[in-house]
Amino acid sequence: MTDFTIAKDAEGIATITWDCPGKSMNVMTGEALEELSACIDDALADEAVKGIVITSAKADFAGGMDLNVLAEMKEQAGDNPAQGLFDGIMQMHGLLRKIELAGMDPKTKKGGKPVAAALPGTAVGIGLELPLSTHRVFAADNPKAKIGLPEIMVGIFPGAGGTTRLVRKLGAMAASPYLLEGKLLEPKKAKSAGLIDEVVDDPVAAARDWVLNATDADLVKPWDAKGYKMPGGAPYNPAGFPTFVGASAMVNGKTKGAFPAAKALLSAVYEGALVPFDTALKIEARWFTNVLMNPSSGAMIRSLFLNKEALEKGANRPEAPDQRVKKLGVLGAGMMGAGIALVSAQAGIEVVLIDAKQEAADKGKAYTESYLDKGIKRGKVTEDKKQQMLGLITPTTDYALLDGCDLIIEAVFEDMGVKAEVTKKALAAVGPDCIYASNTSTLPITELAKASDNPEQFIGIHFFSPVEKMLLVEIIKGAKTGDRATAKALDYVRQIRKTPIVVNDARFFYCNRCIIPYINEGMRMVKEGVAPALIDNAARMLGFPVGPLQLVDETSIDLGAKIARATKSAMGDAYPDGEVDEIIFFMEGEGRLGRKSKAGFFDYDENGKRQGYWAGLEATYPRLDTQPDLIEVQHRLMFAQVLEAVRALEENVLMDIREGDVGAILAWGFAPWSGGPFSWLDILGAEYAAERCDQLQAAYGNRFACPGLLREMADKGQSFYGRFGPQAKAA
Repeated sequence: MTDFTIAKDAEGIATITWDCPGKSMNVMTGEALEELSACIDDALADEAVKGIVITSAKADFAGGMDLNVLAEMKEQAGDNPAQGLFDGIMQMHGLLRKIELAGMDPKTKKGGKPVAAALPGTAVGIGLELPLSTHRVFAADNPKAKIGLPEIMVGIFPGAGGTTRLVRKLGAMAASPYLLEGKLLEPKKAKSAGLIDEVVDDPVAAARDWVLNATDADLVKPWDAKGYKMPGGAPYNPAGFPTFVGASAMVNGKTKGAFPAAKALLSAVYEGALVPFDTALKIEARWFTNVLMNPSSGAMIRSLFLNKEALEKGANRPEAPDQRVKKLGVLGAGMMGAGIALVSAQAGIEVVLIDAKQEAADKGKAYTESYLDKGIKRGKVTEDKKQQMLGLITPTTDYALLDGCDLIIEAVFEDMGVKAEVTKKALAAVGPDCIYASNTSTLPITELAKASDNPEQFIGIHFFSPVEKMLLVEIIKGAKTGDRATAKALDYVRQIRKTPIVVNDARFFYCNRCIIPYINEGMRMVKEGVAPALIDNAARMLGFPVGPLQLVDETSIDLGAKIARATKSAMGDAYPDGEVDEIIFFMEGEGRLGRKSKAGFFDYDENGKRQGYWAGLEATYPRLDTQPDLIEVQHRLMFAQVLEAVRALEENVLMDIREGDVGAILAWGFAPWSGGPFSWLDILGAEYAAERCDQLQAAYGNRFACPGLLREMADKGQSFYGRFGPQAKAA
């Protein structure tokens, strides 16, 4: 079985077809690269072959590189992994350069054989870098297809010539959305942007026709022609200079220096623009090697690609028959319920949306209509699609319409009594096999399940707001939750195309358990006199989307006060956050409830735009004359979270460290460059992490006490993925 095959016809066209055996999507492997190289050599050496068409036998062209290839390059290099990676990357460059030059005379650039790519569907990563090395790229008119270079999203950058070619093709400014943001386009927009050349009904036929009529001039890439000048200007060109200065400012402004891949990509582009093309490829390979040797890239690839994909495919799904949802009941048509109805209808699921008043239920459905109208304006949704989705949602006050639902999600007010009341009403209207879920962020599932006669069919499904934008769903198993309920929740989350994690019931579950200490540590520092700007910027420089004080304003201060009172009532003398309460209750008393009241830790204008930190904060909590070191602030913010993650693992709230890492990044934006809390601790090393805990505990209190598990791992020289990762479990 081979990935690439070659077929030659009477017209002199060699068609090289990519078709990975046993896979729905082509991915590039080390063996496949060798096969492709052999096919290219065969076609170039055969005098009867006039030209080459590279295509796919699948519905899509390719989904990218098998990232295990990079790991193999490292391992095979033994004591010099950087050299092994560089050599392997340069071999890829050599293959794609061979396709690009296609046997032409090095000096005259004549005598080459035309090579065209025919893309039936999606082409991303190496799936676009390979076509970019051909002389003409034809794509099918397939609006569902995605074309682009998304590598930056998993902590690397296009390292098989995609960076160098796209910048030389489009210019640095025009290429930046596709390189630095990983932006993907459907074929017609990809053509307009200059990523591909043609969009046609039959790309193979069009590619064949072009190959048969191509001239020598059609084969020479702009950067191989005499007098080539980079679009928009090179770094030391008067036109290009501001572009590169601006690009550096933009990258550092967006990443705050926390993401190694973005900085390395910009360096590869800048340095590569100063030298000839083949030298630029070497520079790209050098910077790509630099990124791959950084532990951040391995952690990001593992968490945001391998682990995320494994969880989405049901890595922790219990054995149970197919539990896909056919009819869903949603109780409560507020923001959460309306969002749940929207994403469910998007997945083609029939939804009964219930609220106490018909007006509220109708408003919940209108949320979907408004969302779709915006999609129509952007050309993302058709009127037919809108009507089809709206037809799936039935807004009502009548619980009897829940009959036939196989899953109900309750999303009413966070009150045990209210939730118990609607639970009983809903369960009285459905059949005995219906699974019931509560969307709650704080209330214990085991207690909520007492309102049901079948607690084994009761589960928590915790969505994050806004539902349609947030990628993670936290599934919470109560003490008596059964396997079928867990499988149902997982299958439903897969239907709505989100990433699930499964945790056991405990106060605040997993995500909020870790988010709250992050917020609280920020407020503790305010009380100590640390400058609010230092606190929030320290967090952003770690890659967090917002700092802890801004996050409090966004989520609302009165919500924080409510959670504090409820937690203190439940925990009694064990409650650890009295110091934080002083600040949160002070802000509440001042009527500064956050963005929604246009007054919080920040001042806001009439439109709700932040205007700077509130001056009254310093009057109540005077600033320290000497502010703490940046790293000290960052470690307090990081350790406050990761130690809770470790404790959640110790207590079996968290059952899989992959879920801990993926959940942290997707739920609250935990330092994505680190790969998540457990990956970050592995980067630090357990021994150093334990030592740092002792230092922080001595300086700031017992919340930084080293968990027993971390101490044990430090003593044994263990890592989290070495001890708890899937490979360790398999062994």
